Amino acid sequence: MTNSIEETLNTDCLFVIGSNTTENHPIISLLMISAVKERGAQLIVADPRAIELTNYATVYLQQKPGTDVALINGLINCILAENLQDKEFIQSRTEGFEELKESVKEYDPTTVEKITGVPAESLKKAARIYATSPASAIFYAMGITQHVAGTDCVKALANLAMICGKLGKESCGINPLRGQNNVQGACDMGALPPVFSGYQNISDENIRAKFENAWKVHLSEKPGLTLVEMMHAIEQGKIKALYVMGEDPLLTDPNLTHIREAMQKIEFLVVQDIFLSETARYADVVLPGVSFAEKEGTFTNTERRVQRVRKAIDPLGDAIPDWQIICELSGKMGYPMVYNHPSEIMDEIARLTPSYGGITYDRLEGDGLQWPCPNKEHPGTKILHRDKFTRGLGKFHVIKYQEPPELPDKEYPFILTTGRVLYHYHSGNMSRHSAHLNEYYPEGSLEISPADAKILGCQDGNLLEVKSRRGKIEVKAKVTERSPEGVVFVTFHFKESAVNLLTLDKLDPTAKIPEYKVCAVSIRKVL
Repeated sequence: MTNSIEETLNTDCLFVIGSNTTENHPIISLLMISAVKERGAQLIVADPRAIELTNYATVYLQQKPGTDVALINGLINCILAENLQDKEFIQSRTEGFEELKESVKEYDPTTVEKITGVPAESLKKAARIYATSPASAIFYAMGITQHVAGTDCVKALANLAMICGKLGKESCGINPLRGQNNVQGACDMGALPPVFSGYQNISDENIRAKFENAWKVHLSEKPGLTLVEMMHAIEQGKIKALYVMGEDPLLTDPNLTHIREAMQKIEFLVVQDIFLSETARYADVVLPGVSFAEKEGTFTNTERRVQRVRKAIDPLGDAIPDWQIICELSGKMGYPMVYNHPSEIMDEIARLTPSYGGITYDRLEGDGLQWPCPNKEHPGTKILHRDKFTRGLGKFHVIKYQEPPELPDKEYPFILTTGRVLYHYHSGNMSRHSAHLNEYYPEGSLEISPADAKILGCQDGNLLEVKSRRGKIEVKAKVTERSPEGVVFVTFHFKESAVNLLTLDKLDPTAKIPEYKVCAVSIRKVL
């Protein structure tokens, strides 16, 4: 997030796109609703499904799945057509404006309505509200990023914010809402193939030398593979062993038939987790890690805030903290990693990572610190990009709308999209061990519009077969006005109706994120 969570309360315009915030980020959604109800903030919601937030929206933009780039370009077109752009910000803080201006001419409201299904007048109204509100903030999540065009969507949102000067100010910025409690921290620590910690590029010889000197090893300049790419490499015989930690690809990755084949082919599989996941059932070795309550460490949350985690109970059974498992394994493989406490690991992080340079355990007492925090005198950074961008001038990118890689046809006439529900977490490997949560939300369902249900002759609770070009599942119907005609929705928490047997493993060429949100399916009533 360029801003802080608390600033949500003081935002004048909240533009929420690709985020079912009430179910995926309920605390932040409470702030959004409070801003609307108590301060009169205007809420714009863009989502193919009529999520709970649409009940509070000034404008609801119900775009067709996968048409987000056209929608955002259309908003920019409307802003320029009505001369609502922030000319001073564009002049002093950005570059590439003329190219952007020319590129969005083809995304007039009438054309965008044809592509997205969003009425032209609704598009114009949303554009005016966003551009003219004193403090406008964009909030997005995986509904935007889990597409082949996910990187394009995020760049388009950056274009929108910069063209209106809505960055570097209080309650005014771009706020990605992270999908899990330490996704931000994992990325910050280099859990991405092309970077070391703090997003320091491995291709930079000087940066690589810094880490080589610290760790006394030679480091390759070649980036590794993302998870989906690893599965393809296993099939090709290029990867012989796999170490899976806190991840359950046999439930959460796309095209699960392909993932299962890879897991059966891998010569040696290690899984480190707190419960026996679906992936762990294929493992040669299972290493028992510990939960947050059994270890010391830090999490970095969605607003870049580094927070202490303190051990409440001793580890259960034979489990030990993850960092100790990794250190012991490394030592047995010939590379000693000796730390007496996680605070020593944090000290090493600070030495090697400029954005974490001033963060130590003793400074994390209380509310923690937000990076960048470059030195021990720095108070942390509440708002990013106040005076300048990291690269200097903010760069406008020309982004062209492209259709999703798979659209409905006669054989597969529905669009399937996926997501989460409030009562379960990710693969369900933790939340489905809760009897109360299982009692309240015991199984998956397929949300389908009343019109489509009538055509199929189904009602609530009927068993349906849902089939794509990659696989099929059986799941009960849930007839609801939330889903528009031609679009159905299934959660991915339930192994009994593993929706990722259906999804597409096409990747965003830049971020390498799979296309989870749009694939073509057929549906028939079974019972």
